[in-house]
Amino acid sequence: MYKTVSSSSSASSILRAAAASSSSYHRARFFSPSLSRSFVASSSPPKHSPSLPAYRSLNFSSAVRSVRFSPPRWSHGVDWRSPISLRSHVRAVAPVIERFHRKIATMASENPFKANLTSLPKVGGGEFGKFYSLPSFNDPRIEKLPYSIRILLESAIRNCDNFQVKKEDVEKIIDWEKSSPKQVEIPFKPARVLLQDFTGVPAVVDLACMRDAMNELGSDSNKINPLVPVDLVIDHSVQVDVARSENAVQANMDLEFHRNKERFAFLKWGSTAFRNMLVVPPGSGIVHQVNLEYLGRVVFNNDGILYPDSVVGTDSHTTMIDGLGVAGWGVGGIEAEAAMLGQPMSMVLPGVVGFKLSGKLHNGVTATDLVLTVTQMLRKHGVVGKFVEFYGDGMGKLSLADRATIANMSPEYGATMGFFPVDHVTLQYLKLTGRSDETVEMIEAYLRANKLFVDYNEPQQERVYSSYLQLDLADVEPCVSGPKRPHDRVPLKEMKSDWHSCLDNKVGFKGFAIPKDVQDKVVKFSFHGQPAELKHGSVVIAAITSCTNTSNPSVMLGAGLVAKKACELGLQVKPWVKTSLAPGSGVVTKYLLQSGLQKYFNQQGFNIVGYGCTTCIGNSGDLDESVASAITENDIVAAAVLSGNRNFEGRVHPLTRANYLASPPLVVAYALAGTVDIDFDKEPIGTGKDGNSVYFRDIWPSTEEIAEVVQSCVLPEMFKSTYEAITKGNPMWNQLSVPTTTLYSWDSDSTYIHEPPYFKGMTLDPPGAHGVKDAYCLLNFGDSITTDHISPAGSIHKDSPTAKYLLNRGVDRKDFNSYGSRRGNDEVMARGTFANIRIVNKLLSGEVGPKTVHIPTGEKLSVFDAATAAGQDTIILAGAEYGSGSSRDWAAKGPMLLGVKAVIAKSFERIHRSNLVGMGIIPLCFKSGEDADTLGLTGHERFTIDLPSKISEIRPGQDVTVTTDNGKSFTCVVRFDTEVELAYFSHGGILPYVIRNLTKQ
Repeated sequence: MYKTVSSSSSASSILRAAAASSSSYHRARFFSPSLSRSFVASSSPPKHSPSLPAYRSLNFSSAVRSVRFSPPRWSHGVDWRSPISLRSHVRAVAPVIERFHRKIATMASENPFKANLTSLPKVGGGEFGKFYSLPSFNDPRIEKLPYSIRILLESAIRNCDNFQVKKEDVEKIIDWEKSSPKQVEIPFKPARVLLQDFTGVPAVVDLACMRDAMNELGSDSNKINPLVPVDLVIDHSVQVDVARSENAVQANMDLEFHRNKERFAFLKWGSTAFRNMLVVPPGSGIVHQVNLEYLGRVVFNNDGILYPDSVVGTDSHTTMIDGLGVAGWGVGGIEAEAAMLGQPMSMVLPGVVGFKLSGKLHNGVTATDLVLTVTQMLRKHGVVGKFVEFYGDGMGKLSLADRATIANMSPEYGATMGFFPVDHVTLQYLKLTGRSDETVEMIEAYLRANKLFVDYNEPQQERVYSSYLQLDLADVEPCVSGPKRPHDRVPLKEMKSDWHSCLDNKVGFKGFAIPKDVQDKVVKFSFHGQPAELKHGSVVIAAITSCTNTSNPSVMLGAGLVAKKACELGLQVKPWVKTSLAPGSGVVTKYLLQSGLQKYFNQQGFNIVGYGCTTCIGNSGDLDESVASAITENDIVAAAVLSGNRNFEGRVHPLTRANYLASPPLVVAYALAGTVDIDFDKEPIGTGKDGNSVYFRDIWPSTEEIAEVVQSCVLPEMFKSTYEAITKGNPMWNQLSVPTTTLYSWDSDSTYIHEPPYFKGMTLDPPGAHGVKDAYCLLNFGDSITTDHISPAGSIHKDSPTAKYLLNRGVDRKDFNSYGSRRGNDEVMARGTFANIRIVNKLLSGEVGPKTVHIPTGEKLSVFDAATAAGQDTIILAGAEYGSGSSRDWAAKGPMLLGVKAVIAKSFERIHRSNLVGMGIIPLCFKSGEDADTLGLTGHERFTIDLPSKISEIRPGQDVTVTTDNGKSFTCVVRFDTEVELAYFSHGGILPYVIRNLTKQ
């Protein structure tokens, strides 16, 4: 982004601000018709900026930055092995972009570090290309930098033009050891942007709406085009409607297309209407597994310039790619849109926690056990806003897939990244997944030459970290996490006692408050003519799901071996347990078939149901009516066990109050046991066909057994053939016809895609800063309110305001689909805000559910109805970790649509805070040691927030005074963290900021 605010405004604010986007309801409450400060959104990346492969590459010369665009594609063609090698016809550069590049050429100087551009020779002669050499600086400070910080440094050096990225920024990063504690701001330009369809649809809606706004302001709508490569993988729409069937994949895909045809057609339109956008069709896999196995480059070679791959994504688990040595993390949707439009992201230079691994895992301990242990340790240590970098002798004992599992759960332990520098293990994985020998040779040569490669066979240069942690892998033991949070780890040997404690404890993260006299009750019912029974702790969903684990052959094949041993001993999962297997790519199916283990999965009911996120994101589908009735009519605390990464209350399924994260083998084991109320060490799982008791140890495979199957059944050819096929789409996708227009024709009757009113009546003048006066409190929360609470992605409750809206528009209940699938319609999402059925609002005095008390009448209403009835501004009170969980921009868009002007919390999750800023909502933090309770705030007061009316009088992180109508006064910290975020606030959000500046070009 152009630094029109101050020299320090650079990178992460754009990322953070990008979270504001498509929503429309309550017209008066959207972006104000005026919004502030100028910036150039179509800015071309500087010379040798990160870009995607040549088939849609951005290619920059020193004076005039010319951009080559390929026709938007959803299928690659030509060379399947690496997106880098793909080619397509070059699309003509739009005249407006040419004019813009000429303008940039006059404003930005040539790279001041061109003398550091160094040749990288090939062993047999010639060169791979040139690179900006870190060793050529001869600066001892660089030698001590963490590898993750070196990637930020290389990017700043390569993109330095003393305009968007300045020499002072480079010096800040070199001096990281001293500068990072000062919370200095730096720019970062990622190589590419990654989307999934739940976040991709609203992003494309925003881009389409921005084009309309440009037209209405008399400017050129073609200025709204991605200038960096964008990959969008459709993986969030498939639901487990059909399970335990050989035909489940096709049946669920048929239903997926039936429900989402309009959304899919919209995305396909976007891939043709916008340049540089690749859409991977439904049924291909999970975005992060596809990124790991296929899209990740590790090193780019763009027109002879070599540099590290990097990516930001609109899904918080983008961090999975960190396991491959690629710097990547999740951002808000609007931040991503700004990055698409060529803006550097403004970010605070992070501290880095050094996490030393030693030893090796014991026999039978899985990567899932390890990541749940690491998550608990890092959550306790406190790593929000920081990088975590793993190192030590234990690294050699972890496969790349194990590392990716740990990196995947960075959001659960709170870090921006969980980074594993490239080493020999990485190179082996690249070869396994079909990257060519020449590509791997180039990657290794570049990373070694630029001091970005770790060779554990050589003496290690001591690196400096902000803080340190250490784990002996031998100390990791089998475990699960739950019943309501990913970092509430429970050792397997303590599971039974922990479960009984949860039944006893008062309602909370570790409690259900079930009276002693009913804890042992058994509910008998008929399941399709068979006698069945449930009790507290009965497993009703057992799902092998999520890229966290399905990307790891060891745990997947380990689960297959558990199923095989159980079949051979005569054990069988009860038919009322909803079992499912949803791989993250077709590679998994190939090695399960190769190993002969898929048939045992099928015998236990774990038939493949689709290739997508499914149960991990709440797309678990309905439970059988008989099971659902048994749960609801008898107030049973039913359990789900899944190999996912999130288990927040209400996320997995509305009827499973207890949700445990576990490794795939443990998912099978708990499905067989039928309950979480079991001590696997002492109690049998069931009775075998010979009449003898079968114990956990009888079905659990050894590490050696698993390794043997992995070695013989996971082959490079499987990756090659899978990703050859992925580019060809499927018949249903290929048959979608879409218009060729560059402006979208909005359908007012659509319940999926709706034109948001963000920019209606927008003027060229920004509204400026503002405080809040006499606002009512809409909701009063405690700690750990997640984005799932704020904006659920799962099913739409039949009695909700959203259901009424859809029914009134002729949508049958069976076609409601999910909130996540309807994120392209602001009318739906406004009604779905705070609609989680497990949300706890203090205004309701202990009652659980998506309602609130309308202030001042005292009437109990749905949150949506209360917000619309308020007729004036509102605020939200919250505890610690407000907005934790998925990087969900609708968790900020929705409150904005409901008229929320500020959130006052003890602390915020990183991405959500920036999303609030991006939507023009003021984030405020109580002073340390204070919260709503200690200050005696009930939520029945009226709140006034005293902010200056001139943006120049507000400083990042300054104190502000909040007063109430009953005479209370307290001080909060305003969480605008950078100057750029203040500019967004002055404009009413990041997107208006982008539009106003584009019109000035």
